[in-house]
Amino acid sequence: MEVLRGRVHFFPFSTQSTYFSIRARASFKVQQENDPFFQAAIERASLRFRESHSPDPLLIDPYVGCLLPCNSLEDMDQELHPYCLATKFIDDKLLETMQSTDGLKQVVLLTDGLDTRPYRLNWPTSTLVFDICPDKVFRGALQKLQDAGAKIPRGCMSFHVPSESFDVENILCSKGFSGTRPSIWAFQGLPVVNLESFKDILSTVSNLAMKGCLFLGELPVWLAEMDVGDHVGDLSAIKKWLDDLFMSYGFRVKMIEYDEVARNLRQDSAKRVSEVSTSILFVAEHLRFSDDQMETWRTEFQRIEEEGDEEGFEEL
Repeated sequence: MEVLRGRVHFFPFSTQSTYFSIRARASFKVQQENDPFFQAAIERASLRFRESHSPDPLLIDPYVGCLLPCNSLEDMDQELHPYCLATKFIDDKLLETMQSTDGLKQVVLLTDGLDTRPYRLNWPTSTLVFDICPDKVFRGALQKLQDAGAKIPRGCMSFHVPSESFDVENILCSKGFSGTRPSIWAFQGLPVVNLESFKDILSTVSNLAMKGCLFLGELPVWLAEMDVGDHVGDLSAIKKWLDDLFMSYGFRVKMIEYDEVARNLRQDSAKRVSEVSTSILFVAEHLRFSDDQMETWRTEFQRIEEEGDEEGFEEL
């Protein structure tokens, strides 16, 4: 983990702006094909595409097809992947919380760059959507989505924040995010290279999110392996690990079981689930005040003290 001016970045490398020639673009395409993070993003998009085209889809992603190779219609498996369950759960939780929370107009998505939520979800008017994701993947996807006619809902705005940036927190704030207003955060797909990488994310959310804000999503179960070891298959051990990890950053977390999500969504969903998930689905509530809240109160407290000193001086 590297630190710059008190801030952390999520990856042990940074990207530099480059002007690509035709040959360089072809080389970059090959690099993408060999990039495991990019391939994982393509696989997730393929799962959304397949579910969208199933006879009775749990979710519909009208834009994902433009992000995939032409052969994506092959091998249209009708089984329901746990990732699609998690995606539907996160979609619903985001919109339900937005509609039921006064003043909630900020959404922060931590994604793989191929996430279409800014376009396909019906965000309330005046919502600000911040998408933290790999810059190169995002840039390639953005043009394809625009060509396909994808648009942010009217009255809303979307902002991209490169996940490779050294100072994600300041970039978020420079684009209009405020730690003195409610927000909701969703983590699904953003590449993490190790547990320290995810801890950096937890630290960022804890610094910026107001007390009471929600952080939800799914994280790979292998992050727990180093601490849990041979007990990685033990649900109680995973829950304790998750509780300890999140509480150390000021979050009270609840682990959500995929079977429970399937049963709550539709009676037949549990029957269609294809395999055991390799991710952990969670919803966490932030119990600490954001840095901006603390700074606001420090300033107000200082003002009250100074006014008290002035009144005392006048009495003398």
